[in-house]
Amino acid sequence: MNAVAVVDYSPALGLLALASGLALLPLGWWAWRQRASGPSARRAALTVLTLFLTFDLVVFGAFTRLTDSGLGCPDWPGCYGEAHPFAANEQIAAAEAAQPTGPVTRHKAWIEMVHRYLAMAVGALILVAAAMSLRARRELPFSIGWPLATLAWVIVQGMFGRFTVTLKLYPAIVTLHLLGGLILLALLAFQAERYRGRSLALGPASRALLAIALPLLLVQVLLGAWVSTNYAVLACRGFPQCNGQWWPEGMDAEQGFTILRHLGRAGEGGFLPAQALVAIHWAHRVFALVLVAVLLALATALRRQSAGVARAVAQALFGLTVLQVATGAANVVLHWPLVAALMHTAGAAALTWLLVALQVRALAVPAAASAGAPSATPHGLTSP
Repeated sequence: MNAVAVVDYSPALGLLALASGLALLPLGWWAWRQRASGPSARRAALTVLTLFLTFDLVVFGAFTRLTDSGLGCPDWPGCYGEAHPFAANEQIAAAEAAQPTGPVTRHKAWIEMVHRYLAMAVGALILVAAAMSLRARRELPFSIGWPLATLAWVIVQGMFGRFTVTLKLYPAIVTLHLLGGLILLALLAFQAERYRGRSLALGPASRALLAIALPLLLVQVLLGAWVSTNYAVLACRGFPQCNGQWWPEGMDAEQGFTILRHLGRAGEGGFLPAQALVAIHWAHRVFALVLVAVLLALATALRRQSAGVARAVAQALFGLTVLQVATGAANVVLHWPLVAALMHTAGAAALTWLLVALQVRALAVPAAASAGAPSATPHGLTSP
C-alpha cells in the first residue's frame, strides 16, 4: 500500500467546494419552499430540514461502519490527499490489489467519502441556521446558546470523525462518534419542537417515566455502540439465550469494558478474549430489558390519557420499541444482516427524536396543569 499522511489538509478547499455544492441543494429547495414565509417560519423550516438530514446522516454513518468502510480512505479529511476518490484512483487500486478484502477498496472509499460529504453539508446547514439565529436572537423561542451549541457540537463530531480514522477505529472514539450523532439529533429536535410551540399535558406517571426514559436510552445507545464497535454482535449465538445459556458462564466484563484499548486488543496487551465480547453483548441485552419495560410502561401511561395526541405518541413509541426488539433479535438470529442492523440504528435515532420532542412539549406545560385534566394543542407531535 502506498504511504499516506494520516492527516492532510491539502484537499480542504476542494472538499469545502464539494460540501458547499451539496449544501446548496437543500438550501435552494428550502429557500424556494419558504419564499413567501416570514423570518421565523423560515428559520423553523431550516431547522426541521437539517434535523431530517441529520437523521439520514446518522443512518448513513451506521452504513459506513457496518460495511467496514470507516478506513476506506486511510487519511483525513480527504482521500489519499485528494478531494474525491476519482483523483485517488491509482492509490486505491494499489491498496485493493495488495488486499482485495482489506479496509481500502473502491466502493469502501466512496462510502467513506460520501459520509464525509454529507457530514460537511449538514455542518454547512447548521452554520447557516446559527448565523440566522444570531441575527434574530431576540426573536427566538429559545436561548441563542442552543444553535451555537449545535454548531460547536457538529465541529466536535468532525473531530471524532478525524480520530476515528487517525486512531484506526479506536472503539471508544467510534462509540462517542455514534453517540455524538444522536446528541446532535437531540439538539436539533429540541429547537424544531420549540419553534412549533406546541404543548402536551402529561399525567404524573407519564412525566416520571419520561424523565427516566431518556437517560436510560442514552445508556442503552452507549452499550449498543460498544457492541457494534467491538464487533460483539455475534458473540452470543441464539435468542433469547446466549450460546445455549440464560446467564453465560465465564464472562469477562473487566476486559470487555476496559475503555482505553485498541480494537480487538485487551487493556494489558494481547487479543481481547471471546468471553469479553460475550460480556459486552450480554450487558446490552440485559439493559435492553430495563429500557423496554420503561418504554412500554410510558406508552401504556400515554395511551390511558384522553388526549388524542398522547395516544398517537403512545402508538409510535410502542411501534418503535417493538421494532428495536425485533431488529436486535434479527441481528443475532440472522447473523447480523445489514438491513436489520441499519434499522436498529434508525430505530434508536427515531426513539431519541420522539422522546426529546415529547419532553419539550411536556415541559411547555406546568406540572400543576399536567396533574389536572390532560390536554394537548390541536396539532400532532412531530415524529420521524
